[in-house]
Amino acid sequence: MSNLDHRAGVTEVNLVHRKIQLIGLTELNRTKIITEIDAAFGIDSVTIDIKDALLDIAYDATHINLDAIEQIVIKHGADVSDGWWELLKEGYYKFVDENIMENAKHKPLSCHQAPPRSKKNR
Repeated sequence: MSNLDHRAGVTEVNLVHRKIQLIGLTELNRTKIITEIDAAFGIDSVTIDIKDALLDIAYDATHINLDAIEQIVIKHGADVSDGWWELLKEGYYKFVDENIMENAKHKPLSCHQAPPRSKKNR
C-alpha cells in the first residue's frame, strides 16, 4: 500500500490499527462516537461492532493518539472496558503511540558531518 491509499494526513509508516472493548455502548452514542472520531484529522478508518461493543480504528499516531480517542468515547457516554486484558492492551498501545510520535520528531544525524557538541563543531 502507498500513502495514496489512505486519507489525507495519514502515512503508511505511522499507521496503527487498534481494537478496543467498550462499555456503556448504545445505538445512539455509537453513531455519535463514529461521527466525531471519523471527523478527526489523522483517522483512516473507524467502525464499532455494537454486538461485541468493539471499537476498530486505524489512525496515524503522529496526528492523534489513543487518549484523544478515549476522550471522544467518554464524552458520548461510553467508556473503555476496565478488564485486565484491555488495561494491558491500552498501556501497550499508548507506549507504541508515544514512540511513534517521538520518532517522528527525531532529526536523524548525517554520517557526513560531525555529531553535535563534538570537538570539530566548536
